[in-house]
Amino acid sequence: MRLLRPKNLGGKISGLAMTVIVTCLYSLFIVKWMHTVEQLNDKTLKLSKHHLAVFALIIANLIWGAAAPVFKWSLQDIEPFTLAFLRFFIAALILLPFTMHKLHIKKQDWTKLALLSILGITISISLFFIGLTMSSSINAPIIGSSAPVFIILGSIFFLGEMPKRKVIIGTVTSLIGVLIIVLQPIIEKGMDGTVIGNLLFIFAMFGGVGHTILLRGLAKSYSALTLTFWSFLIGSVTFIPMMFGEVQTHGFLTNLSNQGLIGILFGAFLSSALAYYLFNLALKYMVASEASIFTYMDPIIAILIAVPLLNESITVTYLIGSALVFLGISIAEKRVHWHPLHKLKLQKLATASPDTV
Repeated sequence: MRLLRPKNLGGKISGLAMTVIVTCLYSLFIVKWMHTVEQLNDKTLKLSKHHLAVFALIIANLIWGAAAPVFKWSLQDIEPFTLAFLRFFIAALILLPFTMHKLHIKKQDWTKLALLSILGITISISLFFIGLTMSSSINAPIIGSSAPVFIILGSIFFLGEMPKRKVIIGTVTSLIGVLIIVLQPIIEKGMDGTVIGNLLFIFAMFGGVGHTILLRGLAKSYSALTLTFWSFLIGSVTFIPMMFGEVQTHGFLTNLSNQGLIGILFGAFLSSALAYYLFNLALKYMVASEASIFTYMDPIIAILIAVPLLNESITVTYLIGSALVFLGISIAEKRVHWHPLHKLKLQKLATASPDTV
Protein backbone atom coordinates (compact mmCIF):
# COMPACT_ATOMS: atom_id res chain seq x y z
CA MET A 1 0.00 0.00 0.00
CA ARG A 2 1.47 3.38 -1.02
CA LEU A 3 0.76 6.31 1.24
CA LEU A 4 2.64 9.03 -0.61
CA ARG A 5 3.79 9.38 -4.22
CA PRO A 6 3.94 12.94 -5.54
CA LYS A 7 4.59 13.81 -9.16
CA ASN A 8 8.20 13.74 -10.29
CA LEU A 9 9.74 17.16 -9.78
CA GLY A 10 12.82 16.44 -11.90
CA GLY A 11 11.93 19.22 -14.32
CA LYS A 12 11.83 21.82 -11.58
CA ILE A 13 15.46 21.66 -10.45
CA SER A 14 17.16 23.70 -13.16
CA GLY A 15 18.38 26.22 -10.57
CA LEU A 16 19.68 23.58 -8.17
CA ALA A 17 23.23 23.59 -9.57
CA MET A 18 23.71 27.30 -8.81
CA THR A 19 22.21 26.82 -5.34
CA VAL A 20 24.67 24.03 -4.57
CA ILE A 21 27.65 26.10 -5.84
CA VAL A 22 26.68 29.06 -3.62
CA THR A 23 26.19 26.69 -0.68
CA CYS A 24 29.63 25.15 -1.32
CA LEU A 25 31.28 28.57 -1.13
CA TYR A 26 29.40 29.26 2.07
CA SER A 27 30.61 25.94 3.48
CA LEU A 28 34.22 27.12 3.12
CA PHE A 29 33.36 30.09 5.29
CA ILE A 30 31.83 27.79 7.92
CA VAL A 31 34.92 25.55 7.95
CA LYS A 32 37.18 28.55 8.43
CA TRP A 33 34.95 30.03 11.14
CA MET A 34 34.58 26.74 13.05
CA HIS A 35 38.32 26.13 12.85
CA THR A 36 38.91 29.57 14.39
CA VAL A 37 36.31 28.87 17.07
CA GLU A 38 37.98 25.54 17.86
CA GLN A 39 41.12 27.41 18.93
CA LEU A 40 39.29 29.61 21.45
CA ASN A 41 38.64 28.75 25.06
CA ASP A 42 35.16 28.66 26.59
CA LYS A 43 35.53 32.05 28.31
CA THR A 44 36.63 33.86 25.15
CA LEU A 45 34.03 32.05 23.06
CA LYS A 46 31.20 32.66 25.56
CA LEU A 47 29.89 29.29 24.43
CA SER A 48 30.72 25.91 25.93
CA LYS A 49 32.59 23.44 23.76
CA HIS A 50 29.71 21.01 24.38
CA HIS A 51 27.30 23.52 22.83
CA LEU A 52 29.72 23.83 19.91
CA ALA A 53 29.69 20.05 19.49
CA VAL A 54 25.89 19.96 19.49
CA PHE A 55 25.62 22.68 16.83
CA ALA A 56 28.31 20.97 14.75
CA LEU A 57 26.48 17.63 14.86
CA ILE A 58 23.14 19.20 13.95
CA ILE A 59 24.63 20.79 10.84
CA ALA A 60 26.55 17.62 9.91
CA ASN A 61 23.49 15.40 10.19
CA LEU A 62 21.28 17.81 8.27
CA ILE A 63 23.77 17.43 5.42
CA TRP A 64 24.11 13.67 5.80
CA GLY A 65 20.34 13.30 5.94
CA ALA A 66 20.18 14.86 2.48
CA ALA A 67 23.13 12.81 1.22
CA ALA A 68 21.37 9.53 0.37
CA PRO A 69 18.74 10.99 -2.00
CA VAL A 70 21.17 13.51 -3.54
CA PHE A 71 23.81 10.85 -4.21
CA LYS A 72 21.26 8.35 -5.56
CA TRP A 73 20.03 11.03 -7.94
CA SER A 74 23.59 11.87 -9.04
CA LEU A 75 24.60 8.23 -9.45
CA GLN A 76 22.22 8.08 -12.39
CA ASP A 77 24.79 10.24 -14.21
CA ILE A 78 28.18 9.21 -12.79
CA GLU A 79 29.80 5.92 -11.78
CA PRO A 80 29.98 5.20 -8.00
CA PHE A 81 33.77 4.85 -7.55
CA THR A 82 34.46 7.84 -9.78
CA LEU A 83 32.09 9.90 -7.64
CA ALA A 84 33.67 8.52 -4.46
CA PHE A 85 37.21 9.39 -5.58
CA LEU A 86 36.32 12.91 -6.73
CA ARG A 87 34.25 13.53 -3.60
CA PHE A 88 37.05 12.80 -1.15
CA PHE A 89 40.06 13.90 -3.21
CA ILE A 90 38.54 17.32 -3.91
CA ALA A 91 37.49 17.56 -0.26
CA ALA A 92 41.09 16.85 0.81
CA LEU A 93 42.32 19.64 -1.49
CA ILE A 94 39.69 21.99 0.00
CA LEU A 95 40.92 21.30 3.53
CA LEU A 96 44.65 21.39 2.75
CA PRO A 97 45.07 25.21 3.02
CA PHE A 98 43.45 25.14 6.46
CA THR A 99 45.64 22.37 7.86
CA MET A 100 48.92 22.32 5.90
CA HIS A 101 50.84 23.78 8.86
CA LYS A 102 49.90 20.86 11.15
CA LEU A 103 49.86 17.68 9.10
CA HIS A 104 52.21 15.72 11.37
CA ILE A 105 50.91 12.38 12.66
CA LYS A 106 52.83 10.36 15.25
CA LYS A 107 54.31 7.14 13.94
CA GLN A 108 52.30 4.97 16.34
CA ASP A 109 49.02 6.53 15.17
CA TRP A 110 49.36 5.91 11.43
CA THR A 111 47.98 2.37 11.63
CA LYS A 112 44.86 3.50 13.47
CA LEU A 113 44.42 6.44 11.08
CA ALA A 114 44.73 4.19 8.03
CA LEU A 115 42.29 1.67 9.51
CA LEU A 116 39.63 4.24 10.34
CA SER A 117 40.00 5.69 6.82
CA ILE A 118 39.51 2.28 5.23
CA LEU A 119 36.55 1.43 7.44
CA GLY A 120 34.76 4.77 7.36
CA ILE A 121 35.50 5.80 3.77
CA THR A 122 36.74 2.97 1.56
CA ILE A 123 34.43 0.23 2.84
CA SER A 124 31.50 2.25 4.15
CA ILE A 125 31.18 4.64 1.20
CA SER A 126 31.74 1.92 -1.41
CA LEU A 127 28.94 -0.21 0.03
CA PHE A 128 26.75 2.86 0.55
CA PHE A 129 27.07 4.04 -3.06
CA ILE A 130 26.55 0.57 -4.54
CA GLY A 131 23.58 0.09 -2.23
CA LEU A 132 22.06 3.35 -3.47
CA THR A 133 22.14 2.06 -7.05
CA MET A 134 20.05 -0.92 -5.96
CA SER A 135 17.73 0.29 -3.19
CA SER A 136 15.61 3.27 -2.14
CA SER A 137 17.59 6.14 -0.63
CA ILE A 138 15.19 6.49 2.32
CA ASN A 139 16.22 3.02 3.52
CA ALA A 140 19.86 4.00 4.06
CA PRO A 141 19.45 6.50 6.95
CA ILE A 142 16.90 4.41 8.85
CA ILE A 143 19.22 1.40 8.69
CA GLY A 144 22.15 3.65 9.68
CA SER A 145 20.18 4.89 12.70
CA SER A 146 20.15 1.35 14.07
CA ALA A 147 23.92 1.46 14.71
CA PRO A 148 23.52 1.64 18.53
CA VAL A 149 21.60 -1.65 18.43
CA PHE A 150 24.43 -3.44 16.64
CA ILE A 151 26.92 -1.97 19.10
CA ILE A 152 24.89 -3.59 21.90
CA LEU A 153 24.92 -6.89 20.02
CA GLY A 154 28.68 -6.63 19.59
CA SER A 155 29.14 -6.11 23.32
CA ILE A 156 27.10 -9.25 23.96
CA PHE A 157 28.80 -11.60 21.50
CA PHE A 158 32.38 -10.28 21.55
CA LEU A 159 32.77 -8.78 25.01
CA GLY A 160 30.57 -11.23 26.90
CA GLU A 161 28.47 -8.47 28.45
CA MET A 162 25.08 -9.39 29.91
CA PRO A 163 22.62 -6.58 29.26
CA LYS A 164 19.51 -5.88 31.30
CA ARG A 165 16.16 -7.29 30.26
CA LYS A 166 14.89 -4.01 28.81
CA VAL A 167 18.05 -3.70 26.69
CA ILE A 168 17.42 -7.15 25.24
CA ILE A 169 13.77 -6.28 24.55
CA GLY A 170 14.74 -3.02 22.90
CA THR A 171 17.47 -4.65 20.82
CA VAL A 172 15.16 -7.40 19.57
CA THR A 173 12.47 -4.81 18.76
CA SER A 174 14.89 -2.73 16.69
CA LEU A 175 16.28 -5.78 14.92
CA ILE A 176 12.76 -6.76 13.88
CA GLY A 177 12.32 -3.22 12.52
CA VAL A 178 15.59 -3.42 10.55
CA LEU A 179 14.61 -6.85 9.23
CA ILE A 180 11.28 -5.44 8.01
CA ILE A 181 13.06 -2.58 6.21
CA VAL A 182 15.59 -4.94 4.62
CA LEU A 183 12.93 -7.44 3.51
CA GLN A 184 10.44 -4.74 2.50
CA PRO A 185 10.77 -5.56 -1.24
CA ILE A 186 9.96 -9.25 -0.60
CA ILE A 187 7.00 -8.33 1.59
CA GLU A 188 5.57 -5.92 -1.00
CA LYS A 189 6.54 -7.24 -4.43
CA GLY A 190 8.83 -10.24 -4.22
CA MET A 191 12.59 -10.79 -4.24
CA ASP A 192 14.72 -8.34 -6.21
CA GLY A 193 18.06 -6.49 -6.02
CA THR A 194 16.66 -4.01 -3.52
CA VAL A 195 17.18 -6.54 -0.71
CA ILE A 196 20.88 -6.77 -1.58
CA GLY A 197 21.09 -2.98 -1.57
CA ASN A 198 19.56 -2.89 1.90
CA LEU A 199 22.06 -5.47 3.14
CA LEU A 200 24.89 -3.34 1.75
CA PHE A 201 23.56 -0.41 3.81
CA ILE A 202 23.92 -2.58 6.94
CA PHE A 203 27.54 -3.46 6.18
CA ALA A 204 28.24 0.19 5.32
CA MET A 205 26.88 1.13 8.73
CA PHE A 206 29.29 -1.36 10.38
CA GLY A 207 32.18 0.43 8.69
CA GLY A 208 30.91 3.78 9.97
CA VAL A 209 30.69 2.45 13.54
CA GLY A 210 34.29 1.24 13.39
CA HIS A 211 35.37 4.62 12.01
CA THR A 212 33.67 6.46 14.87
CA ILE A 213 35.21 4.27 17.58
CA LEU A 214 38.75 4.57 16.18
CA LEU A 215 38.36 8.29 15.54
CA ARG A 216 37.37 8.91 19.14
CA GLY A 217 40.75 7.52 20.20
CA LEU A 218 42.64 10.06 18.06
CA ALA A 219 40.35 13.07 18.38
CA LYS A 220 41.93 14.32 21.62
CA SER A 221 45.44 14.34 20.14
CA TYR A 222 44.94 16.05 16.79
CA SER A 223 43.01 18.86 15.19
CA ALA A 224 39.72 17.82 13.61
CA LEU A 225 40.94 19.29 10.31
CA THR A 226 44.13 17.22 10.42
CA LEU A 227 42.29 13.94 10.95
CA THR A 228 39.67 14.82 8.35
CA PHE A 229 42.28 15.73 5.72
CA TRP A 230 44.34 12.56 6.13
CA SER A 231 41.31 10.26 6.21
CA PHE A 232 40.03 11.86 2.99
CA LEU A 233 43.39 11.57 1.24
CA ILE A 234 43.92 7.96 2.29
CA GLY A 235 40.34 7.06 1.43
CA SER A 236 40.44 8.73 -1.99
CA VAL A 237 43.64 6.88 -2.95
CA THR A 238 41.99 3.53 -2.19
CA PHE A 239 39.23 4.30 -4.71
CA ILE A 240 41.66 4.75 -7.62
CA PRO A 241 41.86 1.05 -8.71
CA MET A 242 38.03 0.71 -8.83
CA MET A 243 37.69 4.08 -10.55
CA PHE A 244 40.25 3.03 -13.15
CA GLY A 245 38.06 0.03 -13.99
CA GLU A 246 35.06 2.31 -14.46
CA VAL A 247 37.05 4.69 -16.66
CA GLN A 248 38.17 1.79 -18.85
CA THR A 249 34.54 0.80 -19.39
CA HIS A 250 32.62 4.07 -19.37
CA GLY A 251 35.26 6.79 -19.83
CA PHE A 252 35.98 9.64 -17.43
CA LEU A 253 33.05 12.01 -16.87
CA THR A 254 31.82 11.63 -20.43
CA ASN A 255 28.57 13.53 -20.99
CA LEU A 256 28.57 14.79 -17.40
CA SER A 257 25.41 16.82 -16.73
CA ASN A 258 24.33 19.08 -13.87
CA GLN A 259 23.00 15.97 -12.16
CA GLY A 260 26.46 14.44 -11.80
CA LEU A 261 28.12 17.80 -11.17
CA ILE A 262 25.81 18.50 -8.25
CA GLY A 263 26.71 15.12 -6.74
CA ILE A 264 30.43 15.94 -6.98
CA LEU A 265 30.05 19.44 -5.52
CA PHE A 266 27.65 18.35 -2.78
CA GLY A 267 29.85 15.40 -1.92
CA ALA A 268 33.16 17.30 -1.85
CA PHE A 269 32.14 20.57 -0.20
CA LEU A 270 29.16 19.71 1.98
CA SER A 271 28.92 16.00 2.70
CA SER A 272 32.69 15.57 3.01
CA ALA A 273 34.74 18.70 3.78
CA LEU A 274 32.13 20.42 5.95
CA ALA A 275 30.14 17.55 7.50
CA TYR A 276 33.10 15.27 8.31
CA TYR A 277 35.05 18.18 9.77
CA LEU A 278 32.11 19.16 11.99
CA PHE A 279 31.64 15.54 13.08
CA ASN A 280 35.33 15.09 13.89
CA LEU A 281 35.30 18.40 15.77
CA ALA A 282 32.29 17.31 17.82
CA LEU A 283 34.01 14.08 18.88
CA LYS A 284 36.67 16.15 20.65
CA TYR A 285 34.03 17.35 23.12
CA MET A 286 31.39 14.59 23.08
CA VAL A 287 31.60 10.82 23.49
CA ALA A 288 30.81 8.66 20.46
CA SER A 289 27.63 7.21 22.01
CA GLU A 290 26.16 10.69 22.43
CA ALA A 291 27.21 11.71 18.92
CA SER A 292 25.26 8.77 17.49
CA ILE A 293 22.04 10.29 18.87
CA PHE A 294 22.07 12.89 16.12
CA THR A 295 21.80 10.29 13.36
CA TYR A 296 18.13 10.03 14.28
CA MET A 297 17.60 13.26 12.33
CA ASP A 298 18.80 11.71 9.07
CA PRO A 299 15.72 9.67 8.06
CA ILE A 300 13.42 12.70 8.34
CA ILE A 301 15.66 14.86 6.15
CA ALA A 302 16.07 12.03 3.65
CA ILE A 303 12.31 11.58 3.28
CA LEU A 304 11.72 15.31 2.78
CA ILE A 305 14.18 15.29 -0.14
CA ALA A 306 13.75 11.79 -1.62
CA VAL A 307 9.98 11.96 -2.04
CA PRO A 308 9.94 14.98 -4.39
CA LEU A 309 13.40 14.49 -5.97
CA LEU A 310 13.31 10.74 -6.63
CA ASN A 311 9.59 10.06 -6.45
CA GLU A 312 10.21 7.48 -3.73
CA SER A 313 7.21 6.23 -1.79
CA ILE A 314 6.53 5.92 1.92
CA THR A 315 4.72 2.64 2.45
CA VAL A 316 2.99 1.07 5.43
CA THR A 317 5.77 -1.55 5.65
CA TYR A 318 8.42 1.18 5.78
CA LEU A 319 6.58 3.08 8.53
CA ILE A 320 6.15 -0.06 10.64
CA GLY A 321 9.82 -0.98 10.31
CA SER A 322 10.98 2.56 11.10
CA ALA A 323 8.70 2.80 14.14
CA LEU A 324 10.08 -0.48 15.53
CA VAL A 325 13.69 0.65 15.00
CA PHE A 326 13.20 3.86 16.99
CA LEU A 327 10.97 2.22 19.60
CA GLY A 328 13.62 -0.42 20.24
CA ILE A 329 16.38 2.16 20.55
CA SER A 330 14.34 4.23 23.00
CA ILE A 331 13.68 1.11 25.12
CA ALA A 332 17.27 -0.15 25.02
CA GLU A 333 19.03 3.16 25.61
CA LYS A 334 16.32 5.28 27.26
CA ARG A 335 16.87 7.95 24.61
CA VAL A 336 13.29 8.74 23.79
CA HIS A 337 13.95 12.34 24.91
CA TRP A 338 17.60 12.52 23.89
CA HIS A 339 17.26 14.58 20.75
CA PRO A 340 19.58 17.47 19.77
CA LEU A 341 17.46 20.32 21.16
CA HIS A 342 17.01 18.47 24.44
CA LYS A 343 20.78 18.13 24.78
CA LEU A 344 21.15 21.87 24.25
CA LYS A 345 18.60 22.47 26.98
CA LEU A 346 20.37 20.12 29.37
CA GLN A 347 23.71 21.79 28.70
CA LYS A 348 22.19 25.23 29.26
CA LEU A 349 20.90 24.14 32.66
CA ALA A 350 24.26 22.58 33.51
CA THR A 351 26.25 25.69 32.61
CA ALA A 352 23.92 27.74 34.81
CA SER A 353 24.77 25.60 37.83
CA PRO A 354 27.21 27.11 40.39
CA ASP A 355 29.16 23.83 40.30
CA THR A 356 30.26 24.50 36.75
CA VAL A 357 31.42 28.10 37.21
